Order: sequence, then structure tokens, then C-alpha cells
Amino acid sequence: MANFTMSGFLLMGFSATPELELVHASLFLVIYVMALISNILIITAISLESTLHSPMYFFLKHLSFLDLCYISVTVPRSIYNSFMHSGYISLGECMVQCFAFVLCAVAEISMLTVMSYDRYVAICRPLSYEIIIDVRTCVRGVLGVWISGVISGAMQTATTFSMQFCGSHVIHQFFCDIPQLMKLSCSNRYISEVGVSAFLSLAGCLCVTFIGVSYTKIFSTVLKMTSVEGRAKAFSTCLPHLTVVILFMSTGIFEFLKPPSDSPSALDLFLTIMYTVVPPTLNPMIYSLRNQAIKAALKKVFQGRKADLFC
Repeated sequence: MANFTMSGFLLMGFSATPELELVHASLFLVIYVMALISNILIITAISLESTLHSPMYFFLKHLSFLDLCYISVTVPRSIYNSFMHSGYISLGECMVQCFAFVLCAVAEISMLTVMSYDRYVAICRPLSYEIIIDVRTCVRGVLGVWISGVISGAMQTATTFSMQFCGSHVIHQFFCDIPQLMKLSCSNRYISEVGVSAFLSLAGCLCVTFIGVSYTKIFSTVLKMTSVEGRAKAFSTCLPHLTVVILFMSTGIFEFLKPPSDSPSALDLFLTIMYTVVPPTLNPMIYSLRNQAIKAALKKVFQGRKADLFC
């Protein structure tokens, strides 16, 4: 890999072998294209199909947009670095990547929390659903998601890059990972960084708790339903969302709780991929494969496209 200056960092990526770097870049490229296509299809289907203009699909559309942003923060740069055989990233680019990554990660957790509240009201308080979850509530919910992400990203980035870095400036990840950056710090402002991280962790725990309480009440209500068809319909709308929550939260929490390592292993890279790359790629498939309304809308989109081609 190329040499770097004190104005930047060196991302180690997956391998120092050029041939293996190309393999990883090719795999990442395929995954990235899949994520782009699937999320764009979800957004297009929900936007064009009038029957999907409801709060649940409104939030799902914004989750797909978030997934596009989330995976675009880290993967394209990693692909570029691997093809160019250079892991160098400037200080400014690293700051932007850290800000965007924290923004998207916090916004993703917040959006999943908002969606769990939407499902709770729909199932546990169906008669009041249209009153509680109206257009204003939906817009405020999405704005709150983005505002929480921007504030968290600004706080984390400001405290991280207010520290002084010393040593090798080598980051053992395929993107500017904040825990890896903290290991390079020789500043006494480390405590302020820990304080911000602890605050964001507490906010994340509150989101997880809120989602857990919501689904406890949801399942309690669903199991009391006498109609088998009603239970099946309730589970069909809740299980995809719960699957996405578990997939995103479990890998992130495990990565956060595991002991830090000075020499990251293949397991560390695997866990990082599991909470940065896999969720944005699998989320559209999880929702579309179990949702008949989305599959019908996607079918209409493709049929309409074919009709336009033949006209």
C-alpha cells in the first residue's frame, strides 16, 4: 500500500495482498449494487403505489433511504481503495466519513424505534391509530430521526477529532472506525470522547428498551386475539421489522461489548460487516419477501416499465 502523511490515516482493509484486495472489492461491489437496486425498488414502489401511502410504508420508505445512505458511507470508499491498492484517507475525508457514519447509525436506530411505536399503536390501539399516527406525527418522527442523527454525528466527530493522534496512524478497519481512532489518541481529551460515547450508548439502550417494551405489549395483544387470520396478519407486519431490529442491534451490541483488541482479527472485520453492510442489503429483502402489498407494487412497477418499453 502507498505511504501516508501526518495529515491522514492508512486504512488496512481486508488484506495486503493485491489479488485478495481485488476479490474483496469485487464482492463489496456486488453487495453494494444489490443494496442500491433493492432499496431503490422499495422507495419507488412505495412512492408510486397509492395503496401504500400509509404511515407504516412512509416509515419503511425512509428506512430504505437511510439504508442507502448508511451503506454508501463506507463501502464505495473501501471498493475504491481496494481497486487502487491504496488505503490512504485524508484527515478531512475521515472526519466526514465518521460524521456521516454516526449520523446514519443513530438515525437507523431511531427510525427502527419510531417504526416499533407505529406497530404498537396499530396493533394495541387500532381505534386511535389514525388520530395518533397522522401526517404531522409522521413528519415529526422522520425529522426527529434526522435531527438526532445530525446532533450525535456532530458531537462524536467533534470530540474524536479534538484529540491528538500519535503513533502509526494505521486504522485496522476498512473505514474510519471511531473505536480504532481512539486507540491512536495520545490526548488527555480521551475522557470527553468516552463521555460522548457513553451518552450515545445510553441513548441506544433507551431505544432498545423502548422497542423491547413495545414488542412485549404487541405480542401480548396478538396472542389474545381470537381470530387466527388476525394473528397471522399482525405477525406478518411485525416480524419483518423485528427481524431487522435483531439483525442490526445484535451485531452492533456484540461488537460494542466485546473486549478491545490491539490486533483486530477476522472476527472483528466480520462483525463490522454484519452491522455496516449486511442490514442495508438484507432489509429490503426481509420486508418485500413477506409483504404481499410490496410484492404487488413491485410487480406493477415492472409491468408499467415493460409497457413503456413497448409503446
